[in-house]
Amino acid sequence: IRSFAREEDEHRRFNRVSNELRRATLIVMKVWAMYNPSMYLIGTLGVVLTVFVGTQAVLAGTMQLGHLVAFLLLTSFLYEPVGTLHQLNQLLQAGRAAGERVFEIMDETIEPGRLTTGTATTIVGDVRYEDVSFSYNDDGRLALNRIRFHARPGETIALVGATGAGKSTLVSLLARFYEFSSGEILIDGKSIRDYDLRALRESIGVVTQESFLFNGSIRENLLMGKPTATDAELWRAVDAANAREFIERLPEKLESVVGERGVKLSVGEKQRLSIARALLKDPPILILDEATASVDTATERLIQEALEHLMANRTSIVIAHRLSTIVHVDQILVLDHGRIIERGTHEELIAHGGKYARLCEQSLLESRQEIVETEELEEAPIESPDERMSI
Repeated sequence: IRSFAREEDEHRRFNRVSNELRRATLIVMKVWAMYNPSMYLIGTLGVVLTVFVGTQAVLAGTMQLGHLVAFLLLTSFLYEPVGTLHQLNQLLQAGRAAGERVFEIMDETIEPGRLTTGTATTIVGDVRYEDVSFSYNDDGRLALNRIRFHARPGETIALVGATGAGKSTLVSLLARFYEFSSGEILIDGKSIRDYDLRALRESIGVVTQESFLFNGSIRENLLMGKPTATDAELWRAVDAANAREFIERLPEKLESVVGERGVKLSVGEKQRLSIARALLKDPPILILDEATASVDTATERLIQEALEHLMANRTSIVIAHRLSTIVHVDQILVLDHGRIIERGTHEELIAHGGKYARLCEQSLLESRQEIVETEELEEAPIESPDERMSI
């Protein structure tokens, strides 16, 4: 807001919403201010009218005095229940809005897999996609179309493609964040739908481009990976993730609070904490979703070293824009509009001369341009303060 100089607009918007709330609240208060006295006035007038009519009837001899007194007493007994109903109506109206939201949550479909009692066997990490298709909507448009590949235990598979090609969707299906429409996903030869959902997700580690950290201490965020971890285990994971240096600079070390979504840390620091958290979890299957796409070169090198520790002896599926980070993976899958259009090693795909080769050429040109711009910046003469002032 401040970077776009929109403070005044936001102030006006806030004032407008606040005034609307104030007006609505005053209307409700006025209605209830009139309603309550009206109810009491009607009740009082009813008593006065009853006494007047009853007195006339007693004087005329058509009603006995005892009957009138008894009627008045019985009528007074009704006032409290009627008043209670009036208050109950207020409570019902006040709770109606909140109740609607609560019932919306209660009516939500339970996540598939929570109702089943699947197996919780040890997972080795053999991952196989067999003609998997998926659609976000019922309009027939497929986000993934007949995806087929096999990742053996310990292998690294890289996913390459333009934005919207289906890379993130593909890995989301593995952890059952979405349910695939057709085909089958197997882990160790068994359908992922036959695994207990909790056991399945405990066997998969995820490191995303935007690291999510809770508003707590570094220790609390790391323990999400392994709640029973000791201090020694925490520091081993921190060392492997190249995170010790910046943690030890903090006043309270592991007890330092990172802020909402890790706002007190840089992108690279948050990323290394995410890697340390995944190391603590020690999963047999690893998903890296563009883990180094938003950091500088020096930080990328630190993160890449940490990722090498993390990926060792694990089945890894990597999504990357920087193709230099996936040159040595076991297999590269090139996606385009939800389909695998090329597959193979880096050397095979370069020799093929297809889309992957063009992406590599484009990436190389961009890297060269960055180097040239950096060199020009370093060689540019530095103006003296007097020169800047004269300008």
